[in-house]
Amino acid sequence: MSQARPPGPTRAVVLGGSIAGMLAAAAVKDHVDHVEIVEAHDLPDGPEPRTGVPQAAHVHLLQTGGVEAIEALLPGWADALVAEGAHRVPETTGMVLYAPEGWYRRWQRATHHLITAGRDLTDSVVRRRVRQDPRVGVRPRTRAVGLLGDARKVTGVLIRTADGVTAELAADLVVDATGRASRTPEWLARLGITGLREDRIDSGLAYASRLYRAPVPTRNWPVVGIQADPDLSRPGAAGAIAPIEGGTWQVSLMGAPGGRPTADPDAFLPFARGLRHPLIADLIEHAEPLTGVSVTHGTANRRRYFERLRAWPDGLVVLGDAVAAVNPLYGHGMSVAAQEAVALRDLLRTAGPGPGLARRAQRAVARCADTAWALSVGQDIHFPTTTGKRPTVADRLLHRYVGRLSRTATGSFHAATALTDVLALQAAPASLLRPAVLVTALAGPLRPPLDGPQFTPAERALLDALREPGGRHPREPGAA
Repeated sequence: MSQARPPGPTRAVVLGGSIAGMLAAAAVKDHVDHVEIVEAHDLPDGPEPRTGVPQAAHVHLLQTGGVEAIEALLPGWADALVAEGAHRVPETTGMVLYAPEGWYRRWQRATHHLITAGRDLTDSVVRRRVRQDPRVGVRPRTRAVGLLGDARKVTGVLIRTADGVTAELAADLVVDATGRASRTPEWLARLGITGLREDRIDSGLAYASRLYRAPVPTRNWPVVGIQADPDLSRPGAAGAIAPIEGGTWQVSLMGAPGGRPTADPDAFLPFARGLRHPLIADLIEHAEPLTGVSVTHGTANRRRYFERLRAWPDGLVVLGDAVAAVNPLYGHGMSVAAQEAVALRDLLRTAGPGPGLARRAQRAVARCADTAWALSVGQDIHFPTTTGKRPTVADRLLHRYVGRLSRTATGSFHAATALTDVLALQAAPASLLRPAVLVTALAGPLRPPLDGPQFTPAERALLDALREPGGRHPREPGAA
């Protein structure tokens, strides 16, 4: 049972109006009298770009674990997002994926689902659902510039408005969801809490993305992905096409130093054709570009180990990218933030916002980040361009084992499901070492490898139509 609240009204302050901040507000709103979201910029009313989200132009995938976490906080949210044009994609049934070990099969029995949508749409649906609650308020164009309290307890934040007015905002609980730019380490140092350990592991990958009007109906069209192979001697490169709202494809291309994509629109298609397989280039060659090319270079994995500090003040919780920001290539950022928010909510349900909650919450947040961190770093350290950490003998052995399991997954439903459980953030990487999975990897694939991408007869017919004179399939009226 929840502990009794402190006497008088209780207030939580959430720093940052990102999706992580909104989900944090959703997590705490039932356990305090009021939640105040402090956001440095304006928050749009609809699915418009939000200042401070430079990565919004790139492909975003919400993994099964993330979808379920958001649904736990905002029931009905997933259906609302799909109703506005997002796509619910069955895994691996709705995916054409070329891994370093070969083409994955599209098993007809879907074990997981992910959701694809433009980041602006996803943000807007979450934001709208959270702000419908009268207990949640927003202070736009306002920055947090410090913490109130001391090393034992945070009692609020010092804020500054856009016109320079500074004020104190008292709170029983402060949640920092300001992302990579979080200033909490600096603020903790002012309170006398030092010794924070931080890891930064950077593969140097850069992203280039643009939107295309799809030349085919996008409803039930598969996600297409060409993965990078870190074992190749040339710079790592990857790409993905995700069907999103409005009958469009969101296309992202990634490359390591020495082979990075650029913002030049004329170079986008040639770069796609230079991937390990030309499928993405073959598809977008028949699509109409709707935007220019957006480039992002900030893909480093960075983790702050707040949970390991000897001292931690009551009343403060840090989550999202402010704790662990992982390479967006692997599509886990939003899902991890959602799972962290659920962990915070569950602790509030059992203990309330009283003494000791913040320390327990910080440890729970760290556990939520562990899987995505292990997956991202475990792959990135094998690129020759990576700085911050080099693979150990144990890392190389594990990499070889996962590669063998991935090759097995190209022809084994059991292996594919075991891997997807982890990639979907529904199982820890250690689950891949269970005896049943080890035996599966040892046995190898049960079916021969595919010699090319696997499309359904209906999809193949659409692709064949694209190659006819004129090069474009007539879209069905109103098709999406």
